[in-house]
Amino acid sequence: MSQTPTIAFVDDDPRASELFARFAKTEGLNVHGFQSVSAAQTWLEKNAADLIISDLKMPGLSGLEFLQWVRNRDQAIPFVLITGFSTLDNAIDALRLGANDFIKKPYDIDELVQLAHRMLRPDAAAQEPDPNTMSRAMLGNSPAIAGVYRIIDKIRDVRINVMIEGESGSGKELAARAIHDRSDFAAMPYIVIDCGALTDTLLENELFGHEKGAYTGASSTKQGLLEVASGGTVFLDEIGNISDAMQVKLLRVIQEQQITRVGGVTPIKIDVRFIVASNRDLAQMVSEGSFRHDLYHRLHVVRLRIPPLRERREDIPVLIDHFIRHFASRYNRPAERFEAGCLERIEHYPWPGNIRELKNMIERAVALSSGPEIRLDSESQTTPPWATPRTKARQADTPDTLAGDYPTLEVLERRYIEKLLKEYEGNREKTAQTLGINKSTLWRKLQGYDQSLSDDLLP
Repeated sequence: MSQTPTIAFVDDDPRASELFARFAKTEGLNVHGFQSVSAAQTWLEKNAADLIISDLKMPGLSGLEFLQWVRNRDQAIPFVLITGFSTLDNAIDALRLGANDFIKKPYDIDELVQLAHRMLRPDAAAQEPDPNTMSRAMLGNSPAIAGVYRIIDKIRDVRINVMIEGESGSGKELAARAIHDRSDFAAMPYIVIDCGALTDTLLENELFGHEKGAYTGASSTKQGLLEVASGGTVFLDEIGNISDAMQVKLLRVIQEQQITRVGGVTPIKIDVRFIVASNRDLAQMVSEGSFRHDLYHRLHVVRLRIPPLRERREDIPVLIDHFIRHFASRYNRPAERFEAGCLERIEHYPWPGNIRELKNMIERAVALSSGPEIRLDSESQTTPPWATPRTKARQADTPDTLAGDYPTLEVLERRYIEKLLKEYEGNREKTAQTLGINKSTLWRKLQGYDQSLSDDLLP
């Protein structure tokens, strides 16, 4: 491999290639973009690439056809497929045909760059752990985040189940990715499944696969994601949302390390490490009887708590610096820093939406900036709730002030959500975006509050 790795990137959308090439350059990667498979093939006939990344669906030859062409010429070159959720079956086919990994749309450009690094240096995580090679949102040297690294490194050589706990936006999925990437089997598959986004029937079909003729429309046999991930890691996000029936099936799979496809009778052995996470309190769900205690203890072998941002404030300057550089490169902005006086207020703000909220705020501020210094004022529409300091008189007169009492985190979060809902006149989409959470998470939080919220603010 050359000192500057070369990536062939194929996507019929030229903007995708331009964005990836611009950001990859800052990471020491050289990207050649192509808008068709045929153009990439012509280039590869005369040139060498260290990695190939291709969209699945394109005019002309598809990503799968491109993969077959590449594998007929070179069995070793890493190949990553970009796919939408609706074409996940094709992505699984791609893994069987020799693709090394796939990434689902919409993807974060930083996530794609880090995937490229992993493909180019597949043994890096197993040889020399480096916090900077982990997901960028895990940057930091605080004692809290150092404790997370220590646990991850202790289990790098064992295929042990992990339960990740943490507030929304704190980085649970990023931690799961780090657990896999820093393990001794980082080169094996890593698959993420959002249990909250699938019905029981769809979840069972995705996890276990099906046999031909298992149901109407099952025209061919399909491998399940657990079968595809054998030897690697499966991250089950929002596992608290699965039904009792699915909990029983999943418990059996974890205990026996084998699955049976829908419509099938033959057990299939697998070797999968399970990582799970939930925004709901699983221990409380166990005590309430809504989550099986035996499944909970099968998954709760190692507990990894991701600290909220307010517990690692010393990491905020590092995160700010990274996000500014990241979004300045993405949006071609000259932004370099916040205006004087902002950093202290940013560090003291409680950030109920955690890193996701911080990242979203910086993305918005950088995109709307016009110079090296980011201003936070009403004219630029980048003023977050904490940006304008209040006078003591205003603090005393404001009913939702945080200065005169010591609320619990739950009360503090609720006050903030109510404030944003009122500011946005009940617009839940804007509220969720500012909080750095999705609308379904906001909806669940609102459902958990009592009826003291005015009817116009409830869903």
